[in-house]
Amino acid sequence: MLDEEEDQMANGSLKPLLNVLHGNRQDPVPIWMMRQAGRHLPEYMELRGRANGFLDFCYTPSLATEATLQPIERYDMDGAILFADILLVLDALGQCVRFEKGVGPIVEKVEKGGRLNKVPVQQAVERLSPVYETVSRVSSRLADNKTLIGFAGAPWTVALYAIEGRGGTDKSQARIWAHQHPAELALLLDDLVEVTAHYMAAQAEAGVNALMMFDSWAEGLPNDIFEQIIIEPNKKLVKRLRELKVTVPVIGFPRGAGVMLPDFADQTGVNAVGLDTAALPSFINRELPVSMPVQGHLDPLLLMAGGDVMERRVIELLDAYRDRPHIFNLGHGVLPTTPIPHVEKVVELVRAWSAD
Repeated sequence: MLDEEEDQMANGSLKPLLNVLHGNRQDPVPIWMMRQAGRHLPEYMELRGRANGFLDFCYTPSLATEATLQPIERYDMDGAILFADILLVLDALGQCVRFEKGVGPIVEKVEKGGRLNKVPVQQAVERLSPVYETVSRVSSRLADNKTLIGFAGAPWTVALYAIEGRGGTDKSQARIWAHQHPAELALLLDDLVEVTAHYMAAQAEAGVNALMMFDSWAEGLPNDIFEQIIIEPNKKLVKRLRELKVTVPVIGFPRGAGVMLPDFADQTGVNAVGLDTAALPSFINRELPVSMPVQGHLDPLLLMAGGDVMERRVIELLDAYRDRPHIFNLGHGVLPTTPIPHVEKVVELVRAWSAD
């Protein structure tokens, strides 16, 4: 992996998005979008119809490969993100995970004092081998100028599903754990740090060029709890990745971090940060080092709405980050009812804009 990474750094312009993650300003600004493979694409819906449920979709390399590549083929994005799900780690650890139509994920709960160690780490990592096969297949088909992004859920966000048992909750059960049972929660998070590090390392070994940690439920936390369950586990995860000889850049996305984002960027060891919809460009530019790459943070609802307001906002964000390494993205994922022409328009605007 080291030789490959050194080669990529020496030839960073070959992969514009990867070049930015190494701290270099790139024009035109590279672009990809979170949840870019999804229900807004008719070809995705046709593909998903071939799978026997969502988990089967994720675990079938032939289907997951096509889902990963579809946005590249349609929009010519600079980055392809692995098609998988953050809850695959829980499934591999022996927690029952299922996806119900119209409901979302349903997860076997872990009780207070319980651990996520029913399945040994190496066995859990081996259970995820179809994901690595998908990475290998995508890597072999992706053009040389495209960056392949692997990912996993950050420890707190994955733990939250195991505690709450499902998505769409007010997250109060998990947050009460953080207040009342910090030692027990710390052990749970440590379990996830270890298995997630090995999982991401296996993705890197299979061929991803960068890795992203999704802390989708970092929002609304008091600063002391944020430090305890967001910053510290992400710091441990990045450190563990480096101990496992993973050299590719790591993007952290603590959605809803607000004023805690500078501490996250400074303390966790990530190479770049994702910005959510509420991020304020003046705050970002004032509080983050000018060398820190950022990606985001167009409102997905604005992308769905389209029109002149969307176009002006795209230019505003490009202008705002003209003096730092910047990857254009959304503040969260593409929504299912987003019109394809709106995505095409954003790509066109980003490609045409220049910092000169």
